[in-house]
Parts: sequence; C-alpha cells; structure tokens
Amino acid sequence: MRKSSILYFIIFLLIPVFGLGNNLKKEKPDSIKRYNEIGLVITDLVDASYQFRYERKLSSHFSVGLGSAFKSDQGLVKISGIDKERLKTGDITYSGLKLIPDVRYYLNKTQQFELDGFYFGAYMKYFNFRSDLTGTYITREGKEYDLDFDARINIVSTGLMLGYKLAVSKRFNIDFMILGPGTSNQSYKLKNNKPVPDEFYDDLNEALKNFSLYDLVNSDFKFRVRDAKTSFTTLSFRYGLTVGYTF
Repeated sequence: MRKSSILYFIIFLLIPVFGLGNNLKKEKPDSIKRYNEIGLVITDLVDASYQFRYERKLSSHFSVGLGSAFKSDQGLVKISGIDKERLKTGDITYSGLKLIPDVRYYLNKTQQFELDGFYFGAYMKYFNFRSDLTGTYITREGKEYDLDFDARINIVSTGLMLGYKLAVSKRFNIDFMILGPGTSNQSYKLKNNKPVPDEFYDDLNEALKNFSLYDLVNSDFKFRVRDAKTSFTTLSFRYGLTVGYTF
C-alpha cells in the first residue's frame, strides 16, 4: 500500500475523533446555561418551617422566584404565654402555610455563573396560620373562666430586599438575604369555644400590648366583643440563608 493511501486512511479514521472532540468542547459544563434553581431555606428550619424555593432567570439581570412552606407547631422558637395576675395562658404555637413570591435584579459584574452575585429586588409574603389560646381568666369579682379559643392568622407583607448569592460550585450556591424591610398587614380572628365575659377582651388587648408575634415588631391588638377580630399594619423584616442547586 502506498504511503499516500495510508495517510488518507489514517485521516479518515481520525475524522470521527476530531468530530467527537468538537462536540465535547461545545458541551463542556462551563458553557451550559442554567436558568433554573431550587433551594431550601435553612434558617426557617429552626422554627419547624420547611420552605422550598424555585427561581427562574428571565434575562441577564432579572429573575422571578416563589417560595412555599409548611410550618408545624414544633419549632425551637417559642412564644411565651400571657402571665398576668388575672389572665394566664399556655405558650403560643402556630402552624400553617407560607407563600413568598419575589423578583430580583442581579449585577452582572459579580456573576460567576447564572444565578449568583449581588442582587436587590422586591418581595411579597403571605402567611395563613392557625393557633389556639387556652388558659384561665379571673374577673374583677373573682369568678374564674376556662379559656378555649381557636385563632386564624393572615398576614400579607410587601417590601424590598438586598442580598448576595455565593457560588460554591458550578451548580451549588448559598444565598445570604441580608436586608428585607417592608410593611405587614396582619389580621387575627378568635373563635370562642367557651363563654367569657365582655371585659375579657379589654384585658386581653392590654396584655398583648408588648407582644411581638411576627417580624420582631410590637403589635396593636384590638379585639372586640362582637366578632373577636383585629387587624393592623406594622413594619416587617425579611432575612434568611438558603442553599440552592441550579439546573
């Protein structure tokens, strides 16, 4: 076989190898665009809240996300009950659902991959919780009543946020939400399972003046005798630590 024929034969055999190499080069991990992310909010676990978050990148700067969670009443964070001379209750626990949509703007100069770096944005939080209130109440005349209330809690908050998402690998990152100030519209409703005198509600509102159930802000409870409902607006805060996986 002539040398030229051998050379042509070797070239023919190498064509698929070079072709495969080019394909692998095109498909290397650094060039793959990953516009989706799922994450677990680690800081919520302390309060027995299991929040998962999904984020979708829309462009080089913007993304939208949605967090959803179920909170049980077995968290480490406990709210002490009311301990007044005539009004005493057990510790306050609550459970229910949370939804948190948000929109983010990422600074491209800090991005290493697709969904990381410094960001700022806006969010909304919706909480739907249930709780109970049990204990004893003694009137000014000395008559004692057993307390048995079911409580419904609805909270809608909106605000701004600032954070940094640190890429620890090509797929994993840690999201530090540093600051998230906003306002919160809170609504509470009590269902009375046992009769109590009208004066109980005045004493309950007075006892709750220094309570801060959510967002570390003092509340403004004004339960009324007829419908046992109250609502008010306070400042709110959002912060957290999330571990995410992009795909």
